[in-house]
Formats: sequence, C-alpha cells, structure tokens
Amino acid sequence: MIYHNALIFTTERGFLPGGFVVEEGSFTEVFEGHRPGDVDLGGLKVIPGLVDIHIHGAAGADFSDGDYEGLTRMARTLARRGITAFLPTSMTLPYESLTAAFDTAAALRKESPAGCARPLGIHMEGPYFSEKKKGAQNGAYLKTPDIEGFEKLQADCGGFIRLVDMAPELEGAEAFTRRASQSATVSVAHTDADYNQARAVYEAGATHLTHLYNAMPGLMHRSPGPIGAASEREDVFAELICDGYHIHPSAVRAAFKLFPGRICLISDALRCCGMPEGRYDLGGQPIELKAGVARLLDGTIAGAASDLLTDMKNAMAFGIPEQEAVLAATLNPARSIGAEQEAGAIRPGLPADFLILDEAWELKEVYIRGQRITP
Repeated sequence: MIYHNALIFTTERGFLPGGFVVEEGSFTEVFEGHRPGDVDLGGLKVIPGLVDIHIHGAAGADFSDGDYEGLTRMARTLARRGITAFLPTSMTLPYESLTAAFDTAAALRKESPAGCARPLGIHMEGPYFSEKKKGAQNGAYLKTPDIEGFEKLQADCGGFIRLVDMAPELEGAEAFTRRASQSATVSVAHTDADYNQARAVYEAGATHLTHLYNAMPGLMHRSPGPIGAASEREDVFAELICDGYHIHPSAVRAAFKLFPGRICLISDALRCCGMPEGRYDLGGQPIELKAGVARLLDGTIAGAASDLLTDMKNAMAFGIPEQEAVLAATLNPARSIGAEQEAGAIRPGLPADFLILDEAWELKEVYIRGQRITP
C-alpha cells in the first residue's frame, strides 16, 4: 500500500513532502516528493504513533488492578488517542499484586488484540522509593532496593520489565543498579538524593530520570541534586509531564534546554484519564479528580488526567518547537528504553504505526501495524 501526498515527519529533517509504503504491517520505504499511490493523504501531517512509557491507567482502568479486560480497555482507549505503543506502569504495591498485574501485560503482548496500543514492556514504578518523596505512592509498601525480588518478578513475566525506578539514597541502590541494568533501564525516581548519591547510580548504570522536577529535590546552585547529576550525562533521558498542572511552562522550556534531545514526554495518566470528575482509586488510596487535576484527599497532586497527544500539543503551545515536541513523544521515549527498533519513527523495517493530523494538530486517523483505528 502506497500512501502519498503528505507531510511526513522525519527524525533528522522534520516535515517533508512525500509518502511511504506499507507491506505486511511494516514500513518498507519512505520517499520524498510526488509519486502515484493507493491512498492520497491530502497534504496532511503524518507523524509516528506516540509512545507513552509512563502511564498507569485510562478509561476507568488501572494496570495495577491486575485485570486483563481493564488493561485491554485502556490499550484500546490509548490507540484511539494516537498512543500506539506504551509501557503500562505499576504503583508501589506488594510483590504478589505486581505479579498479577505483570501477567496481564505479558498476556496483552501475546494476544495482541486488534485496535489496541502495543505494550513494549512494563514500567515498574516502585516500591524502591524514599518515604520523604513518595508523593502519591503508598508508603505502606515501600522497600529498599531488592535485586532478588526484582529478578524474580522479571523472570516471572518473561523479562518484560523494561523500566524500573528507585531512589539512589537507599541502602543497596548502587549494587541494585549494576544488576538490574543488565535486564532493564534503571531510572531515578521519588528520591531525596543529593548530587553525589544520584551521580553514583548513574555511574553504576542508571540512564533515566522519572517525571523530572516531581518527587525530587530541585536544581539549586549549591545543591544540584539528581537533576544536576542527570542533566550532565548525555546518556540519561528525562521524563516530563506536560499537562499544564504539574510543571510551569517556563520549567518545561528549561527542561528541553537541560536535556537536549533527551526529553521524553509522558502522560503519567491515571484511571481517571478520559473520565468525569469524581473519586477514584490509586494503588489502594482514594484520589479526587477536580478541575483537571487528580489529588490525594490530603491535597497531594497525584498522576495526571490528560493523554500524551494533549501533552505534546501543550508542549508546542508552551514554546517547544514542533520537531522537538514530536521527537519527545515518539523516538526519544523509544530510545530511552532501547526500543528504537520497535517504535517511534517512520522508517523502513519498523511497525507501520502512524498518525494523520491536520494543520491544527487535530487527530484524523490512527494506524497500528498498517491497520486503521477510528479515533
């Protein structure tokens, strides 16, 4: 199938007039200029399917529920919003609850139901976190880094954990990082670490920073903390929530300068994403969605209620150039977890996951492995 007459997003050069060829669910050729074809895209924008590496839930479902039907509903909802690949993200919970949830992700990968976003792996957010910076994580289940427990979880789900978070100041963090980074990307998160503690785990093999600015010390001139330690390493990617509530637009612009080419836009969405205002559950704790913000009942801001497509458009509205914003929602997150050969670009050999958008960035069509999904 030849798709032609479009503005195709390219990694190196931004939007170029041209088209592409899809065969058996994969891109086989990308071309510039005019060529007769099967599908005329009418000069619209085409970008890769979005990749959300940090998302807990949507449409009333939460990955941590361990409910396959709920995860499938979540994946189908994401697909309709242009998120074609994702890492279902767990909360701080007992290992038996995590095992049940991880089994559903492995099952979704195996079954690959039509119309659903593709799971690229699992993001294990917790339980290896600081009590002081636990945020909306459930403090009752916090642990120090436990490599034996992690490796058992990893083995039980067939090695599907792609990203695991931990706080560098906890006992055993460096040793955990050296071992865990052999099978997953290790990320600094929910931490009160100072610069030296964070730097030590980055030197031990961590290459990621979870939801930059949130649940960590700020970047201070005499105390740069984990943000300073991460920003000076060219192999470290940083997640950024761009819902307009978690982070001020000025701090969003600063983040793209601190981490050039290494920002991963994430939703950090909860089960209340796409749902009406009201009370919901988050890892066994009640939260309330009101005026677009999800909070614990004590007022602590929890995850988000918007999706990655909205966040990408927010980034552009905050002054981030279009090419940088698109890369931050597609190729950068894929690269950060070693999945650049599975998602994130319009390139021969990759699954044909792509979005068609108009001049105002309104979503018109979604394709996963070359199959059209109705937005």
